Order: sequence, then structure tokens, then C-alpha cells
Amino acid sequence: MKLKQHTIKRLKGNYGSWSLITGATSGIGRELALKLGESGFNLVITGRRKNLLDALKQQLVEAYKVDVVAIAGDLSAEIDVIHLIEETEHLNLGIVILNAGFGTSGKFINSNLDDELNMLNLNCKAVLILTHHYANKMKSLSNKGAIVLLSSMVAFQGVPNATNYAATKAYVQSLGEALHLEFKSEDIDVLCAAPGPVETGFSARADMKMNSASNPKDIATSIIKAIGKKSTVFPGLLTKFLVYNLRMTPRWGKIRIMGKVMQGFTKHQIK
Repeated sequence: MKLKQHTIKRLKGNYGSWSLITGATSGIGRELALKLGESGFNLVITGRRKNLLDALKQQLVEAYKVDVVAIAGDLSAEIDVIHLIEETEHLNLGIVILNAGFGTSGKFINSNLDDELNMLNLNCKAVLILTHHYANKMKSLSNKGAIVLLSSMVAFQGVPNATNYAATKAYVQSLGEALHLEFKSEDIDVLCAAPGPVETGFSARADMKMNSASNPKDIATSIIKAIGKKSTVFPGLLTKFLVYNLRMTPRWGKIRIMGKVMQGFTKHQIK
């Protein structure tokens, strides 16, 4: 589904024509890039896999005739975060979507500490550095700025069997909610996108098997439409169903329910 012309006009009028998307080579990030490219936005795209990044750049340029800057790198490494900042210093990025992230699952006591620290660096540290940098750049723009942080429906309570992942997303959600108010005086809109299960490469990397999941195309559309309108969006019908059915449940109950859900996603790990 294409974005409606009034949405495209609003976004370009408020934020200009350049956008940055991290984690653009698959899943939600790829769909965000395709959707914005289709709408005529020039793009900076990042990802770990250079071959996929270059292929996406070629597709965007050929299909939509937009300018695309592809910057390969692993944002869990601070040196690559700094490289991204340096390579985009000359661009007026009005929309910055910090989508890159991954999850782990299973019993925390059995987890690989290096993997958990790597996830913390990508999901939290890189988000902090990039948010701080691009927010300061946006202050000097003639138009408004927008920063989108990828949270998750697991951000709103502890989640047994995905303990550290849920904790990283709680950090992102809390950061975004506060900055949404702080940045109003700076003319910078902040949106937290908190999807539920999505059909992406995320579940394979997190070693989860999910029975049902949302389509990343639908998730991307919902996120883009919510920029500048909300502080948090729960994109996709499945996400809304899950979140609203848990809304009246006390936090201790949510923890137990989400633990049971995650237990189902990770039961194949039990030997």
C-alpha cells in the first residue's frame, strides 16, 4: 500500500527530503526504505551486510530515481557508529529512523555474555549516541526534525526467557517517551514504534519460533504515518490486539503472561 499524497506532503513539508534508516537490509528497516523511497525521499541506509545494502541501493535508485547513500557497518561497534556520523555530516537529515537491533532468547543463566553485551551496545548505546548527535544537528535545520526509535511490545514489562532483550527495549521506550516531551521546544518530533511479533529475520537470530506474526510492510506503513502525530505507535493489527488485551492486566500479571508467551516461542531450545 502506497503512502497517501497528503501524508507524503506533510512529511516533506515538515522534515525535508532526506531520511536515515539503520538496519535497512531486512525486515522492517528494508520496508521503511522501500516505502520512503517510493514516496520520493532521498535516503541514507545502513546495514552489516554490504551485498544486501548495495542491492537495496540499486533497487531504490532504479525504481524511484532517488539519491541513496549506502554506509555498511555494524553499529554494535562504536567505531562504525562514529563512521556513520562522519559520513552523514554534510547531509540535512530531517527524519532519522534508528531501526537496527536484535534479540536473544532462552534462560538468562545459560546465555552467552558476549552476545548479551553486543545486543546492549546495538540496542541501547548506539541508539543513545545517534539520537544525541542527530538531535543536535536537527536544532540547526530550517525545518523540523523527527527521530523514530524502534521499541517493542516487550518494553512494558519484564519478559522471562527474553530478559535482556526486553530490558534493552524498555530503555529505548523510556528514552523516547521522555525525549518526545523534551524535544518539543527544539521542534524535533520523537516517535517510539513498539511492534509485536513480525515476519523478519529477527526470530531466526533470536532463536525463536513464532506461530503468528505481522507483515513488515504493514508495520512500516503504520510507523511512517505516525511520525509527528504520536509519541508511541503500536503498528499492525496483531500488535494492537496483544497490547490492548493486556492493557488492564497488572504489571506482575503481564510479566507472567509474557513469560508464558516467550516460553512457547523458545520451547524448541529445551533438550
